[in-house]
Amino acid sequence: MTWPRPTREDHDRFCRAEGWRPVRSARGGTGTHHTTYELDLPDGRILRTRVSRPPDRTDYGRSVWAHILRDQLDVDEAAFWACVRDGAVPDRGAPVAPAGALPADLVHLLISKLGLDSAEIAGMSREEAVGRLQRYWMEGG
Repeated sequence: MTWPRPTREDHDRFCRAEGWRPVRSARGGTGTHHTTYELDLPDGRILRTRVSRPPDRTDYGRSVWAHILRDQLDVDEAAFWACVRDGAVPDRGAPVAPAGALPADLVHLLISKLGLDSAEIAGMSREEAVGRLQRYWMEGG
């Protein structure tokens, strides 16, 4: 597929749509020539990119853009444009809790207050787990 030439405005829109945070300089300012963004990834890496100011319709050359995609944004063109045009955030491998998973706070209470083991808790539905905890509180432990 042929993609349009990306602009600084597209680059900035991508960062804002995916939730990158603006970074302040060592002196506490935001700098004057670039807006710097960072994104924390689930695997522990931190991505960093810089958008020249102002984020206007000025476009990037092919080699500079390839570097930005690969080394700064860590996405391909399809993911970039899906985010810019449709707000579709790239899949960064964030873990997804299985449907029906018990909240961590509930599991912690079942272990620490009721003394249940993790194997027993794993077999419980949310309703069963909440019911056990409610009985504990009602009957005074």
